[in-house]
Amino acid sequence: MSVPMAYIGVIVVWTTTPLAIQWSGAGPGFLFGVASRMSIAAVLALLIVALFGKGMRWDKQARRAYLAAGIGIYLAMLSVYWSAQYIPSGWISVVFGLSPLITGLFAYLWLGERNITPTQLIGMLLGVSGLLVMFGSSADMSSGVFYGMCAILFGVTMHSGSAVMVKQINADIPAIVQTAGGLLVATPLFDITWYLFDGAWPANLPLKASVSILYLAIFGSVLGFALYYFVLKRLAATQVALITLITPVGALLLGHLIQNEPLSLTIVFGTALILCGLALYQIGALRLAKLQRMQLAAGE
Repeated sequence: MSVPMAYIGVIVVWTTTPLAIQWSGAGPGFLFGVASRMSIAAVLALLIVALFGKGMRWDKQARRAYLAAGIGIYLAMLSVYWSAQYIPSGWISVVFGLSPLITGLFAYLWLGERNITPTQLIGMLLGVSGLLVMFGSSADMSSGVFYGMCAILFGVTMHSGSAVMVKQINADIPAIVQTAGGLLVATPLFDITWYLFDGAWPANLPLKASVSILYLAIFGSVLGFALYYFVLKRLAATQVALITLITPVGALLLGHLIQNEPLSLTIVFGTALILCGLALYQIGALRLAKLQRMQLAAGE
């Protein structure tokens, strides 16, 4: 698997995932949707590791990496599934577009990446401005939409923190093994949450929900996470987060075309501010990396 192909694969999966998440909870409920998805995904990931891999690693560093990934999966996905009941699917991807900014903050605090350029600071301000516009639009709709936005923001924070922690641990684990380990941590948490707060097996499971759960388990979890950790292992955390600069546009258009989700000028403006901010942030990061390479070459 080449890094560019894996990168494109993550983009495709993440673009279609928000809409599939909404469909998977239509009928059985969001807790059943996420718990069944993760349970199926965990079994598939372990089978792939057993058939094609060298087995799971259980040393201390590997266990730390599994825990960091699993807690991130649990908190982020639980927030996403809950909020998907109240907000348009495209909005999920837009708010997740903020992950480069949050990832950059965590990288600053945990990985010692201390250099932030003025261009990156401007990008951060634009991103925050776009988020405020989105929050303002949600407040005009209903309290449920506003709280859904809050939940998504919490989810993206947990997702970004988990990515940086996995990068910091640097356990050198194959992507599918990292995925299986993370799912082994997250799946029992999802199942316990479903049992405590719902616990009722759905009497009727619509075809759309069933297909969505299977799609999310196979592509959204096993393939998506495997490709994500494959790319994360080979690129800087901020470069991986650039994926979320692309997926919001596709997710917004997909939700609008398939489900007629609202696409007002306010939403477009807020999304544009976030994407422009992310673009500036990444431009600043690339310029900084180029400057550091030049300084290193001059020193040699």
